[in-house]
Amino acid sequence: MKLAILGALALVIVAGVVFYLASQAAKHSATPGGALTVTIGDATCDPNEITVPAGPTRFEIVNKSSRTVEWEILDGVYVVEERENITPGLSRTMTVKLLPGDYEITCGLLSNPRGKLHVTPSAASDAEAAKPSMVAFIGPLAEYKVFLVLETNALVAATQSFTDAVKAGDVELAKTLYEPARVSYKHIEPVADRFADLDTAINARAVYFEKQEEDPAFGGFHRLEYGLFAKHSTEGLAPFADKLLADVTALQQRVRELQVPPETLAASAARLLNKVADSAAAGDEDRYSHTDLADFQANVEGSRKIVTLLRPLTEKANPDLAKSLDAQIEATLAKLASFKQQDQYPAYDRLSEADRTAIAGQLRALAAEIAKLNAALGLE
Repeated sequence: MKLAILGALALVIVAGVVFYLASQAAKHSATPGGALTVTIGDATCDPNEITVPAGPTRFEIVNKSSRTVEWEILDGVYVVEERENITPGLSRTMTVKLLPGDYEITCGLLSNPRGKLHVTPSAASDAEAAKPSMVAFIGPLAEYKVFLVLETNALVAATQSFTDAVKAGDVELAKTLYEPARVSYKHIEPVADRFADLDTAINARAVYFEKQEEDPAFGGFHRLEYGLFAKHSTEGLAPFADKLLADVTALQQRVRELQVPPETLAASAARLLNKVADSAAAGDEDRYSHTDLADFQANVEGSRKIVTLLRPLTEKANPDLAKSLDAQIEATLAKLASFKQQDQYPAYDRLSEADRTAIAGQLRALAAEIAKLNAALGLE
């Protein structure tokens, strides 16, 4: 009986010690965003065992000992962060971004017992772990480079057919080839319009030139569009046709040499779609042929290519964003398709102002979703 009583008493004592240690550890746990104060005495630190969530933590180190001291966080022999030369009576602060794991902490003098720092997983650390490494972008970037090369090859071929018809004086054939010739350019426009000189030569509208349609610098697709659809003639267009073909051929070569950083993929698509939304509201992209809707579709398809290539990474980093991107792309294409009549887009000037506003709003909504990609993929 006596032994039983002693055993029960020992269990009570052990339980009490465990409870005390646990309560002390809990007491010294840092709250998210708050500073955690560590007071260094002559031989001890308070606390000397700390638990914090992963992520940035701010420590305030107070020296109440009689000696100049230091305080370090150690990962094995590696110093994660430290504060040195803390004189008696003073304090120093430091903020350190910690990953989940167990660390040691020094306590003033090197001869003092080391403490322990436990870093527990957090939502922030889980999100950080979900972000892809730069190596993960090699595949999408390589595939996008192939896409750019194939699209510029198609652009040169389509432009060749279009300009041949212009130079042959076949107005009606040239009119039918105008819209298809622009599709590949619109597919790659998120990147192509970064070449300012070629974008001006290939795709600038008359409104951006001093003398507008009469300005000698006004060329490219829209100069030929003006002649064909506003003047119903190919007279005087041959030099502009030759120049356009030379410019898209130059673009083809530049794209082959282009290096696309991963952060420019989504950023370029979002920027372009916001520009397209402005054009959709104003109705001034193809002001003579009124083939704007086909251009918008091609721009969305080109942006969808980027989203698709990044989808495996997006699904891992932010599955909800991957779903919302798919939904916005489908909604945008469905919105454009709703205007088709017998599988053909109507002239854009036949749409009401409300329709144009709705298209612009849908394009901006898609741009806003794509703009979230870089943050989700750790590219900001």
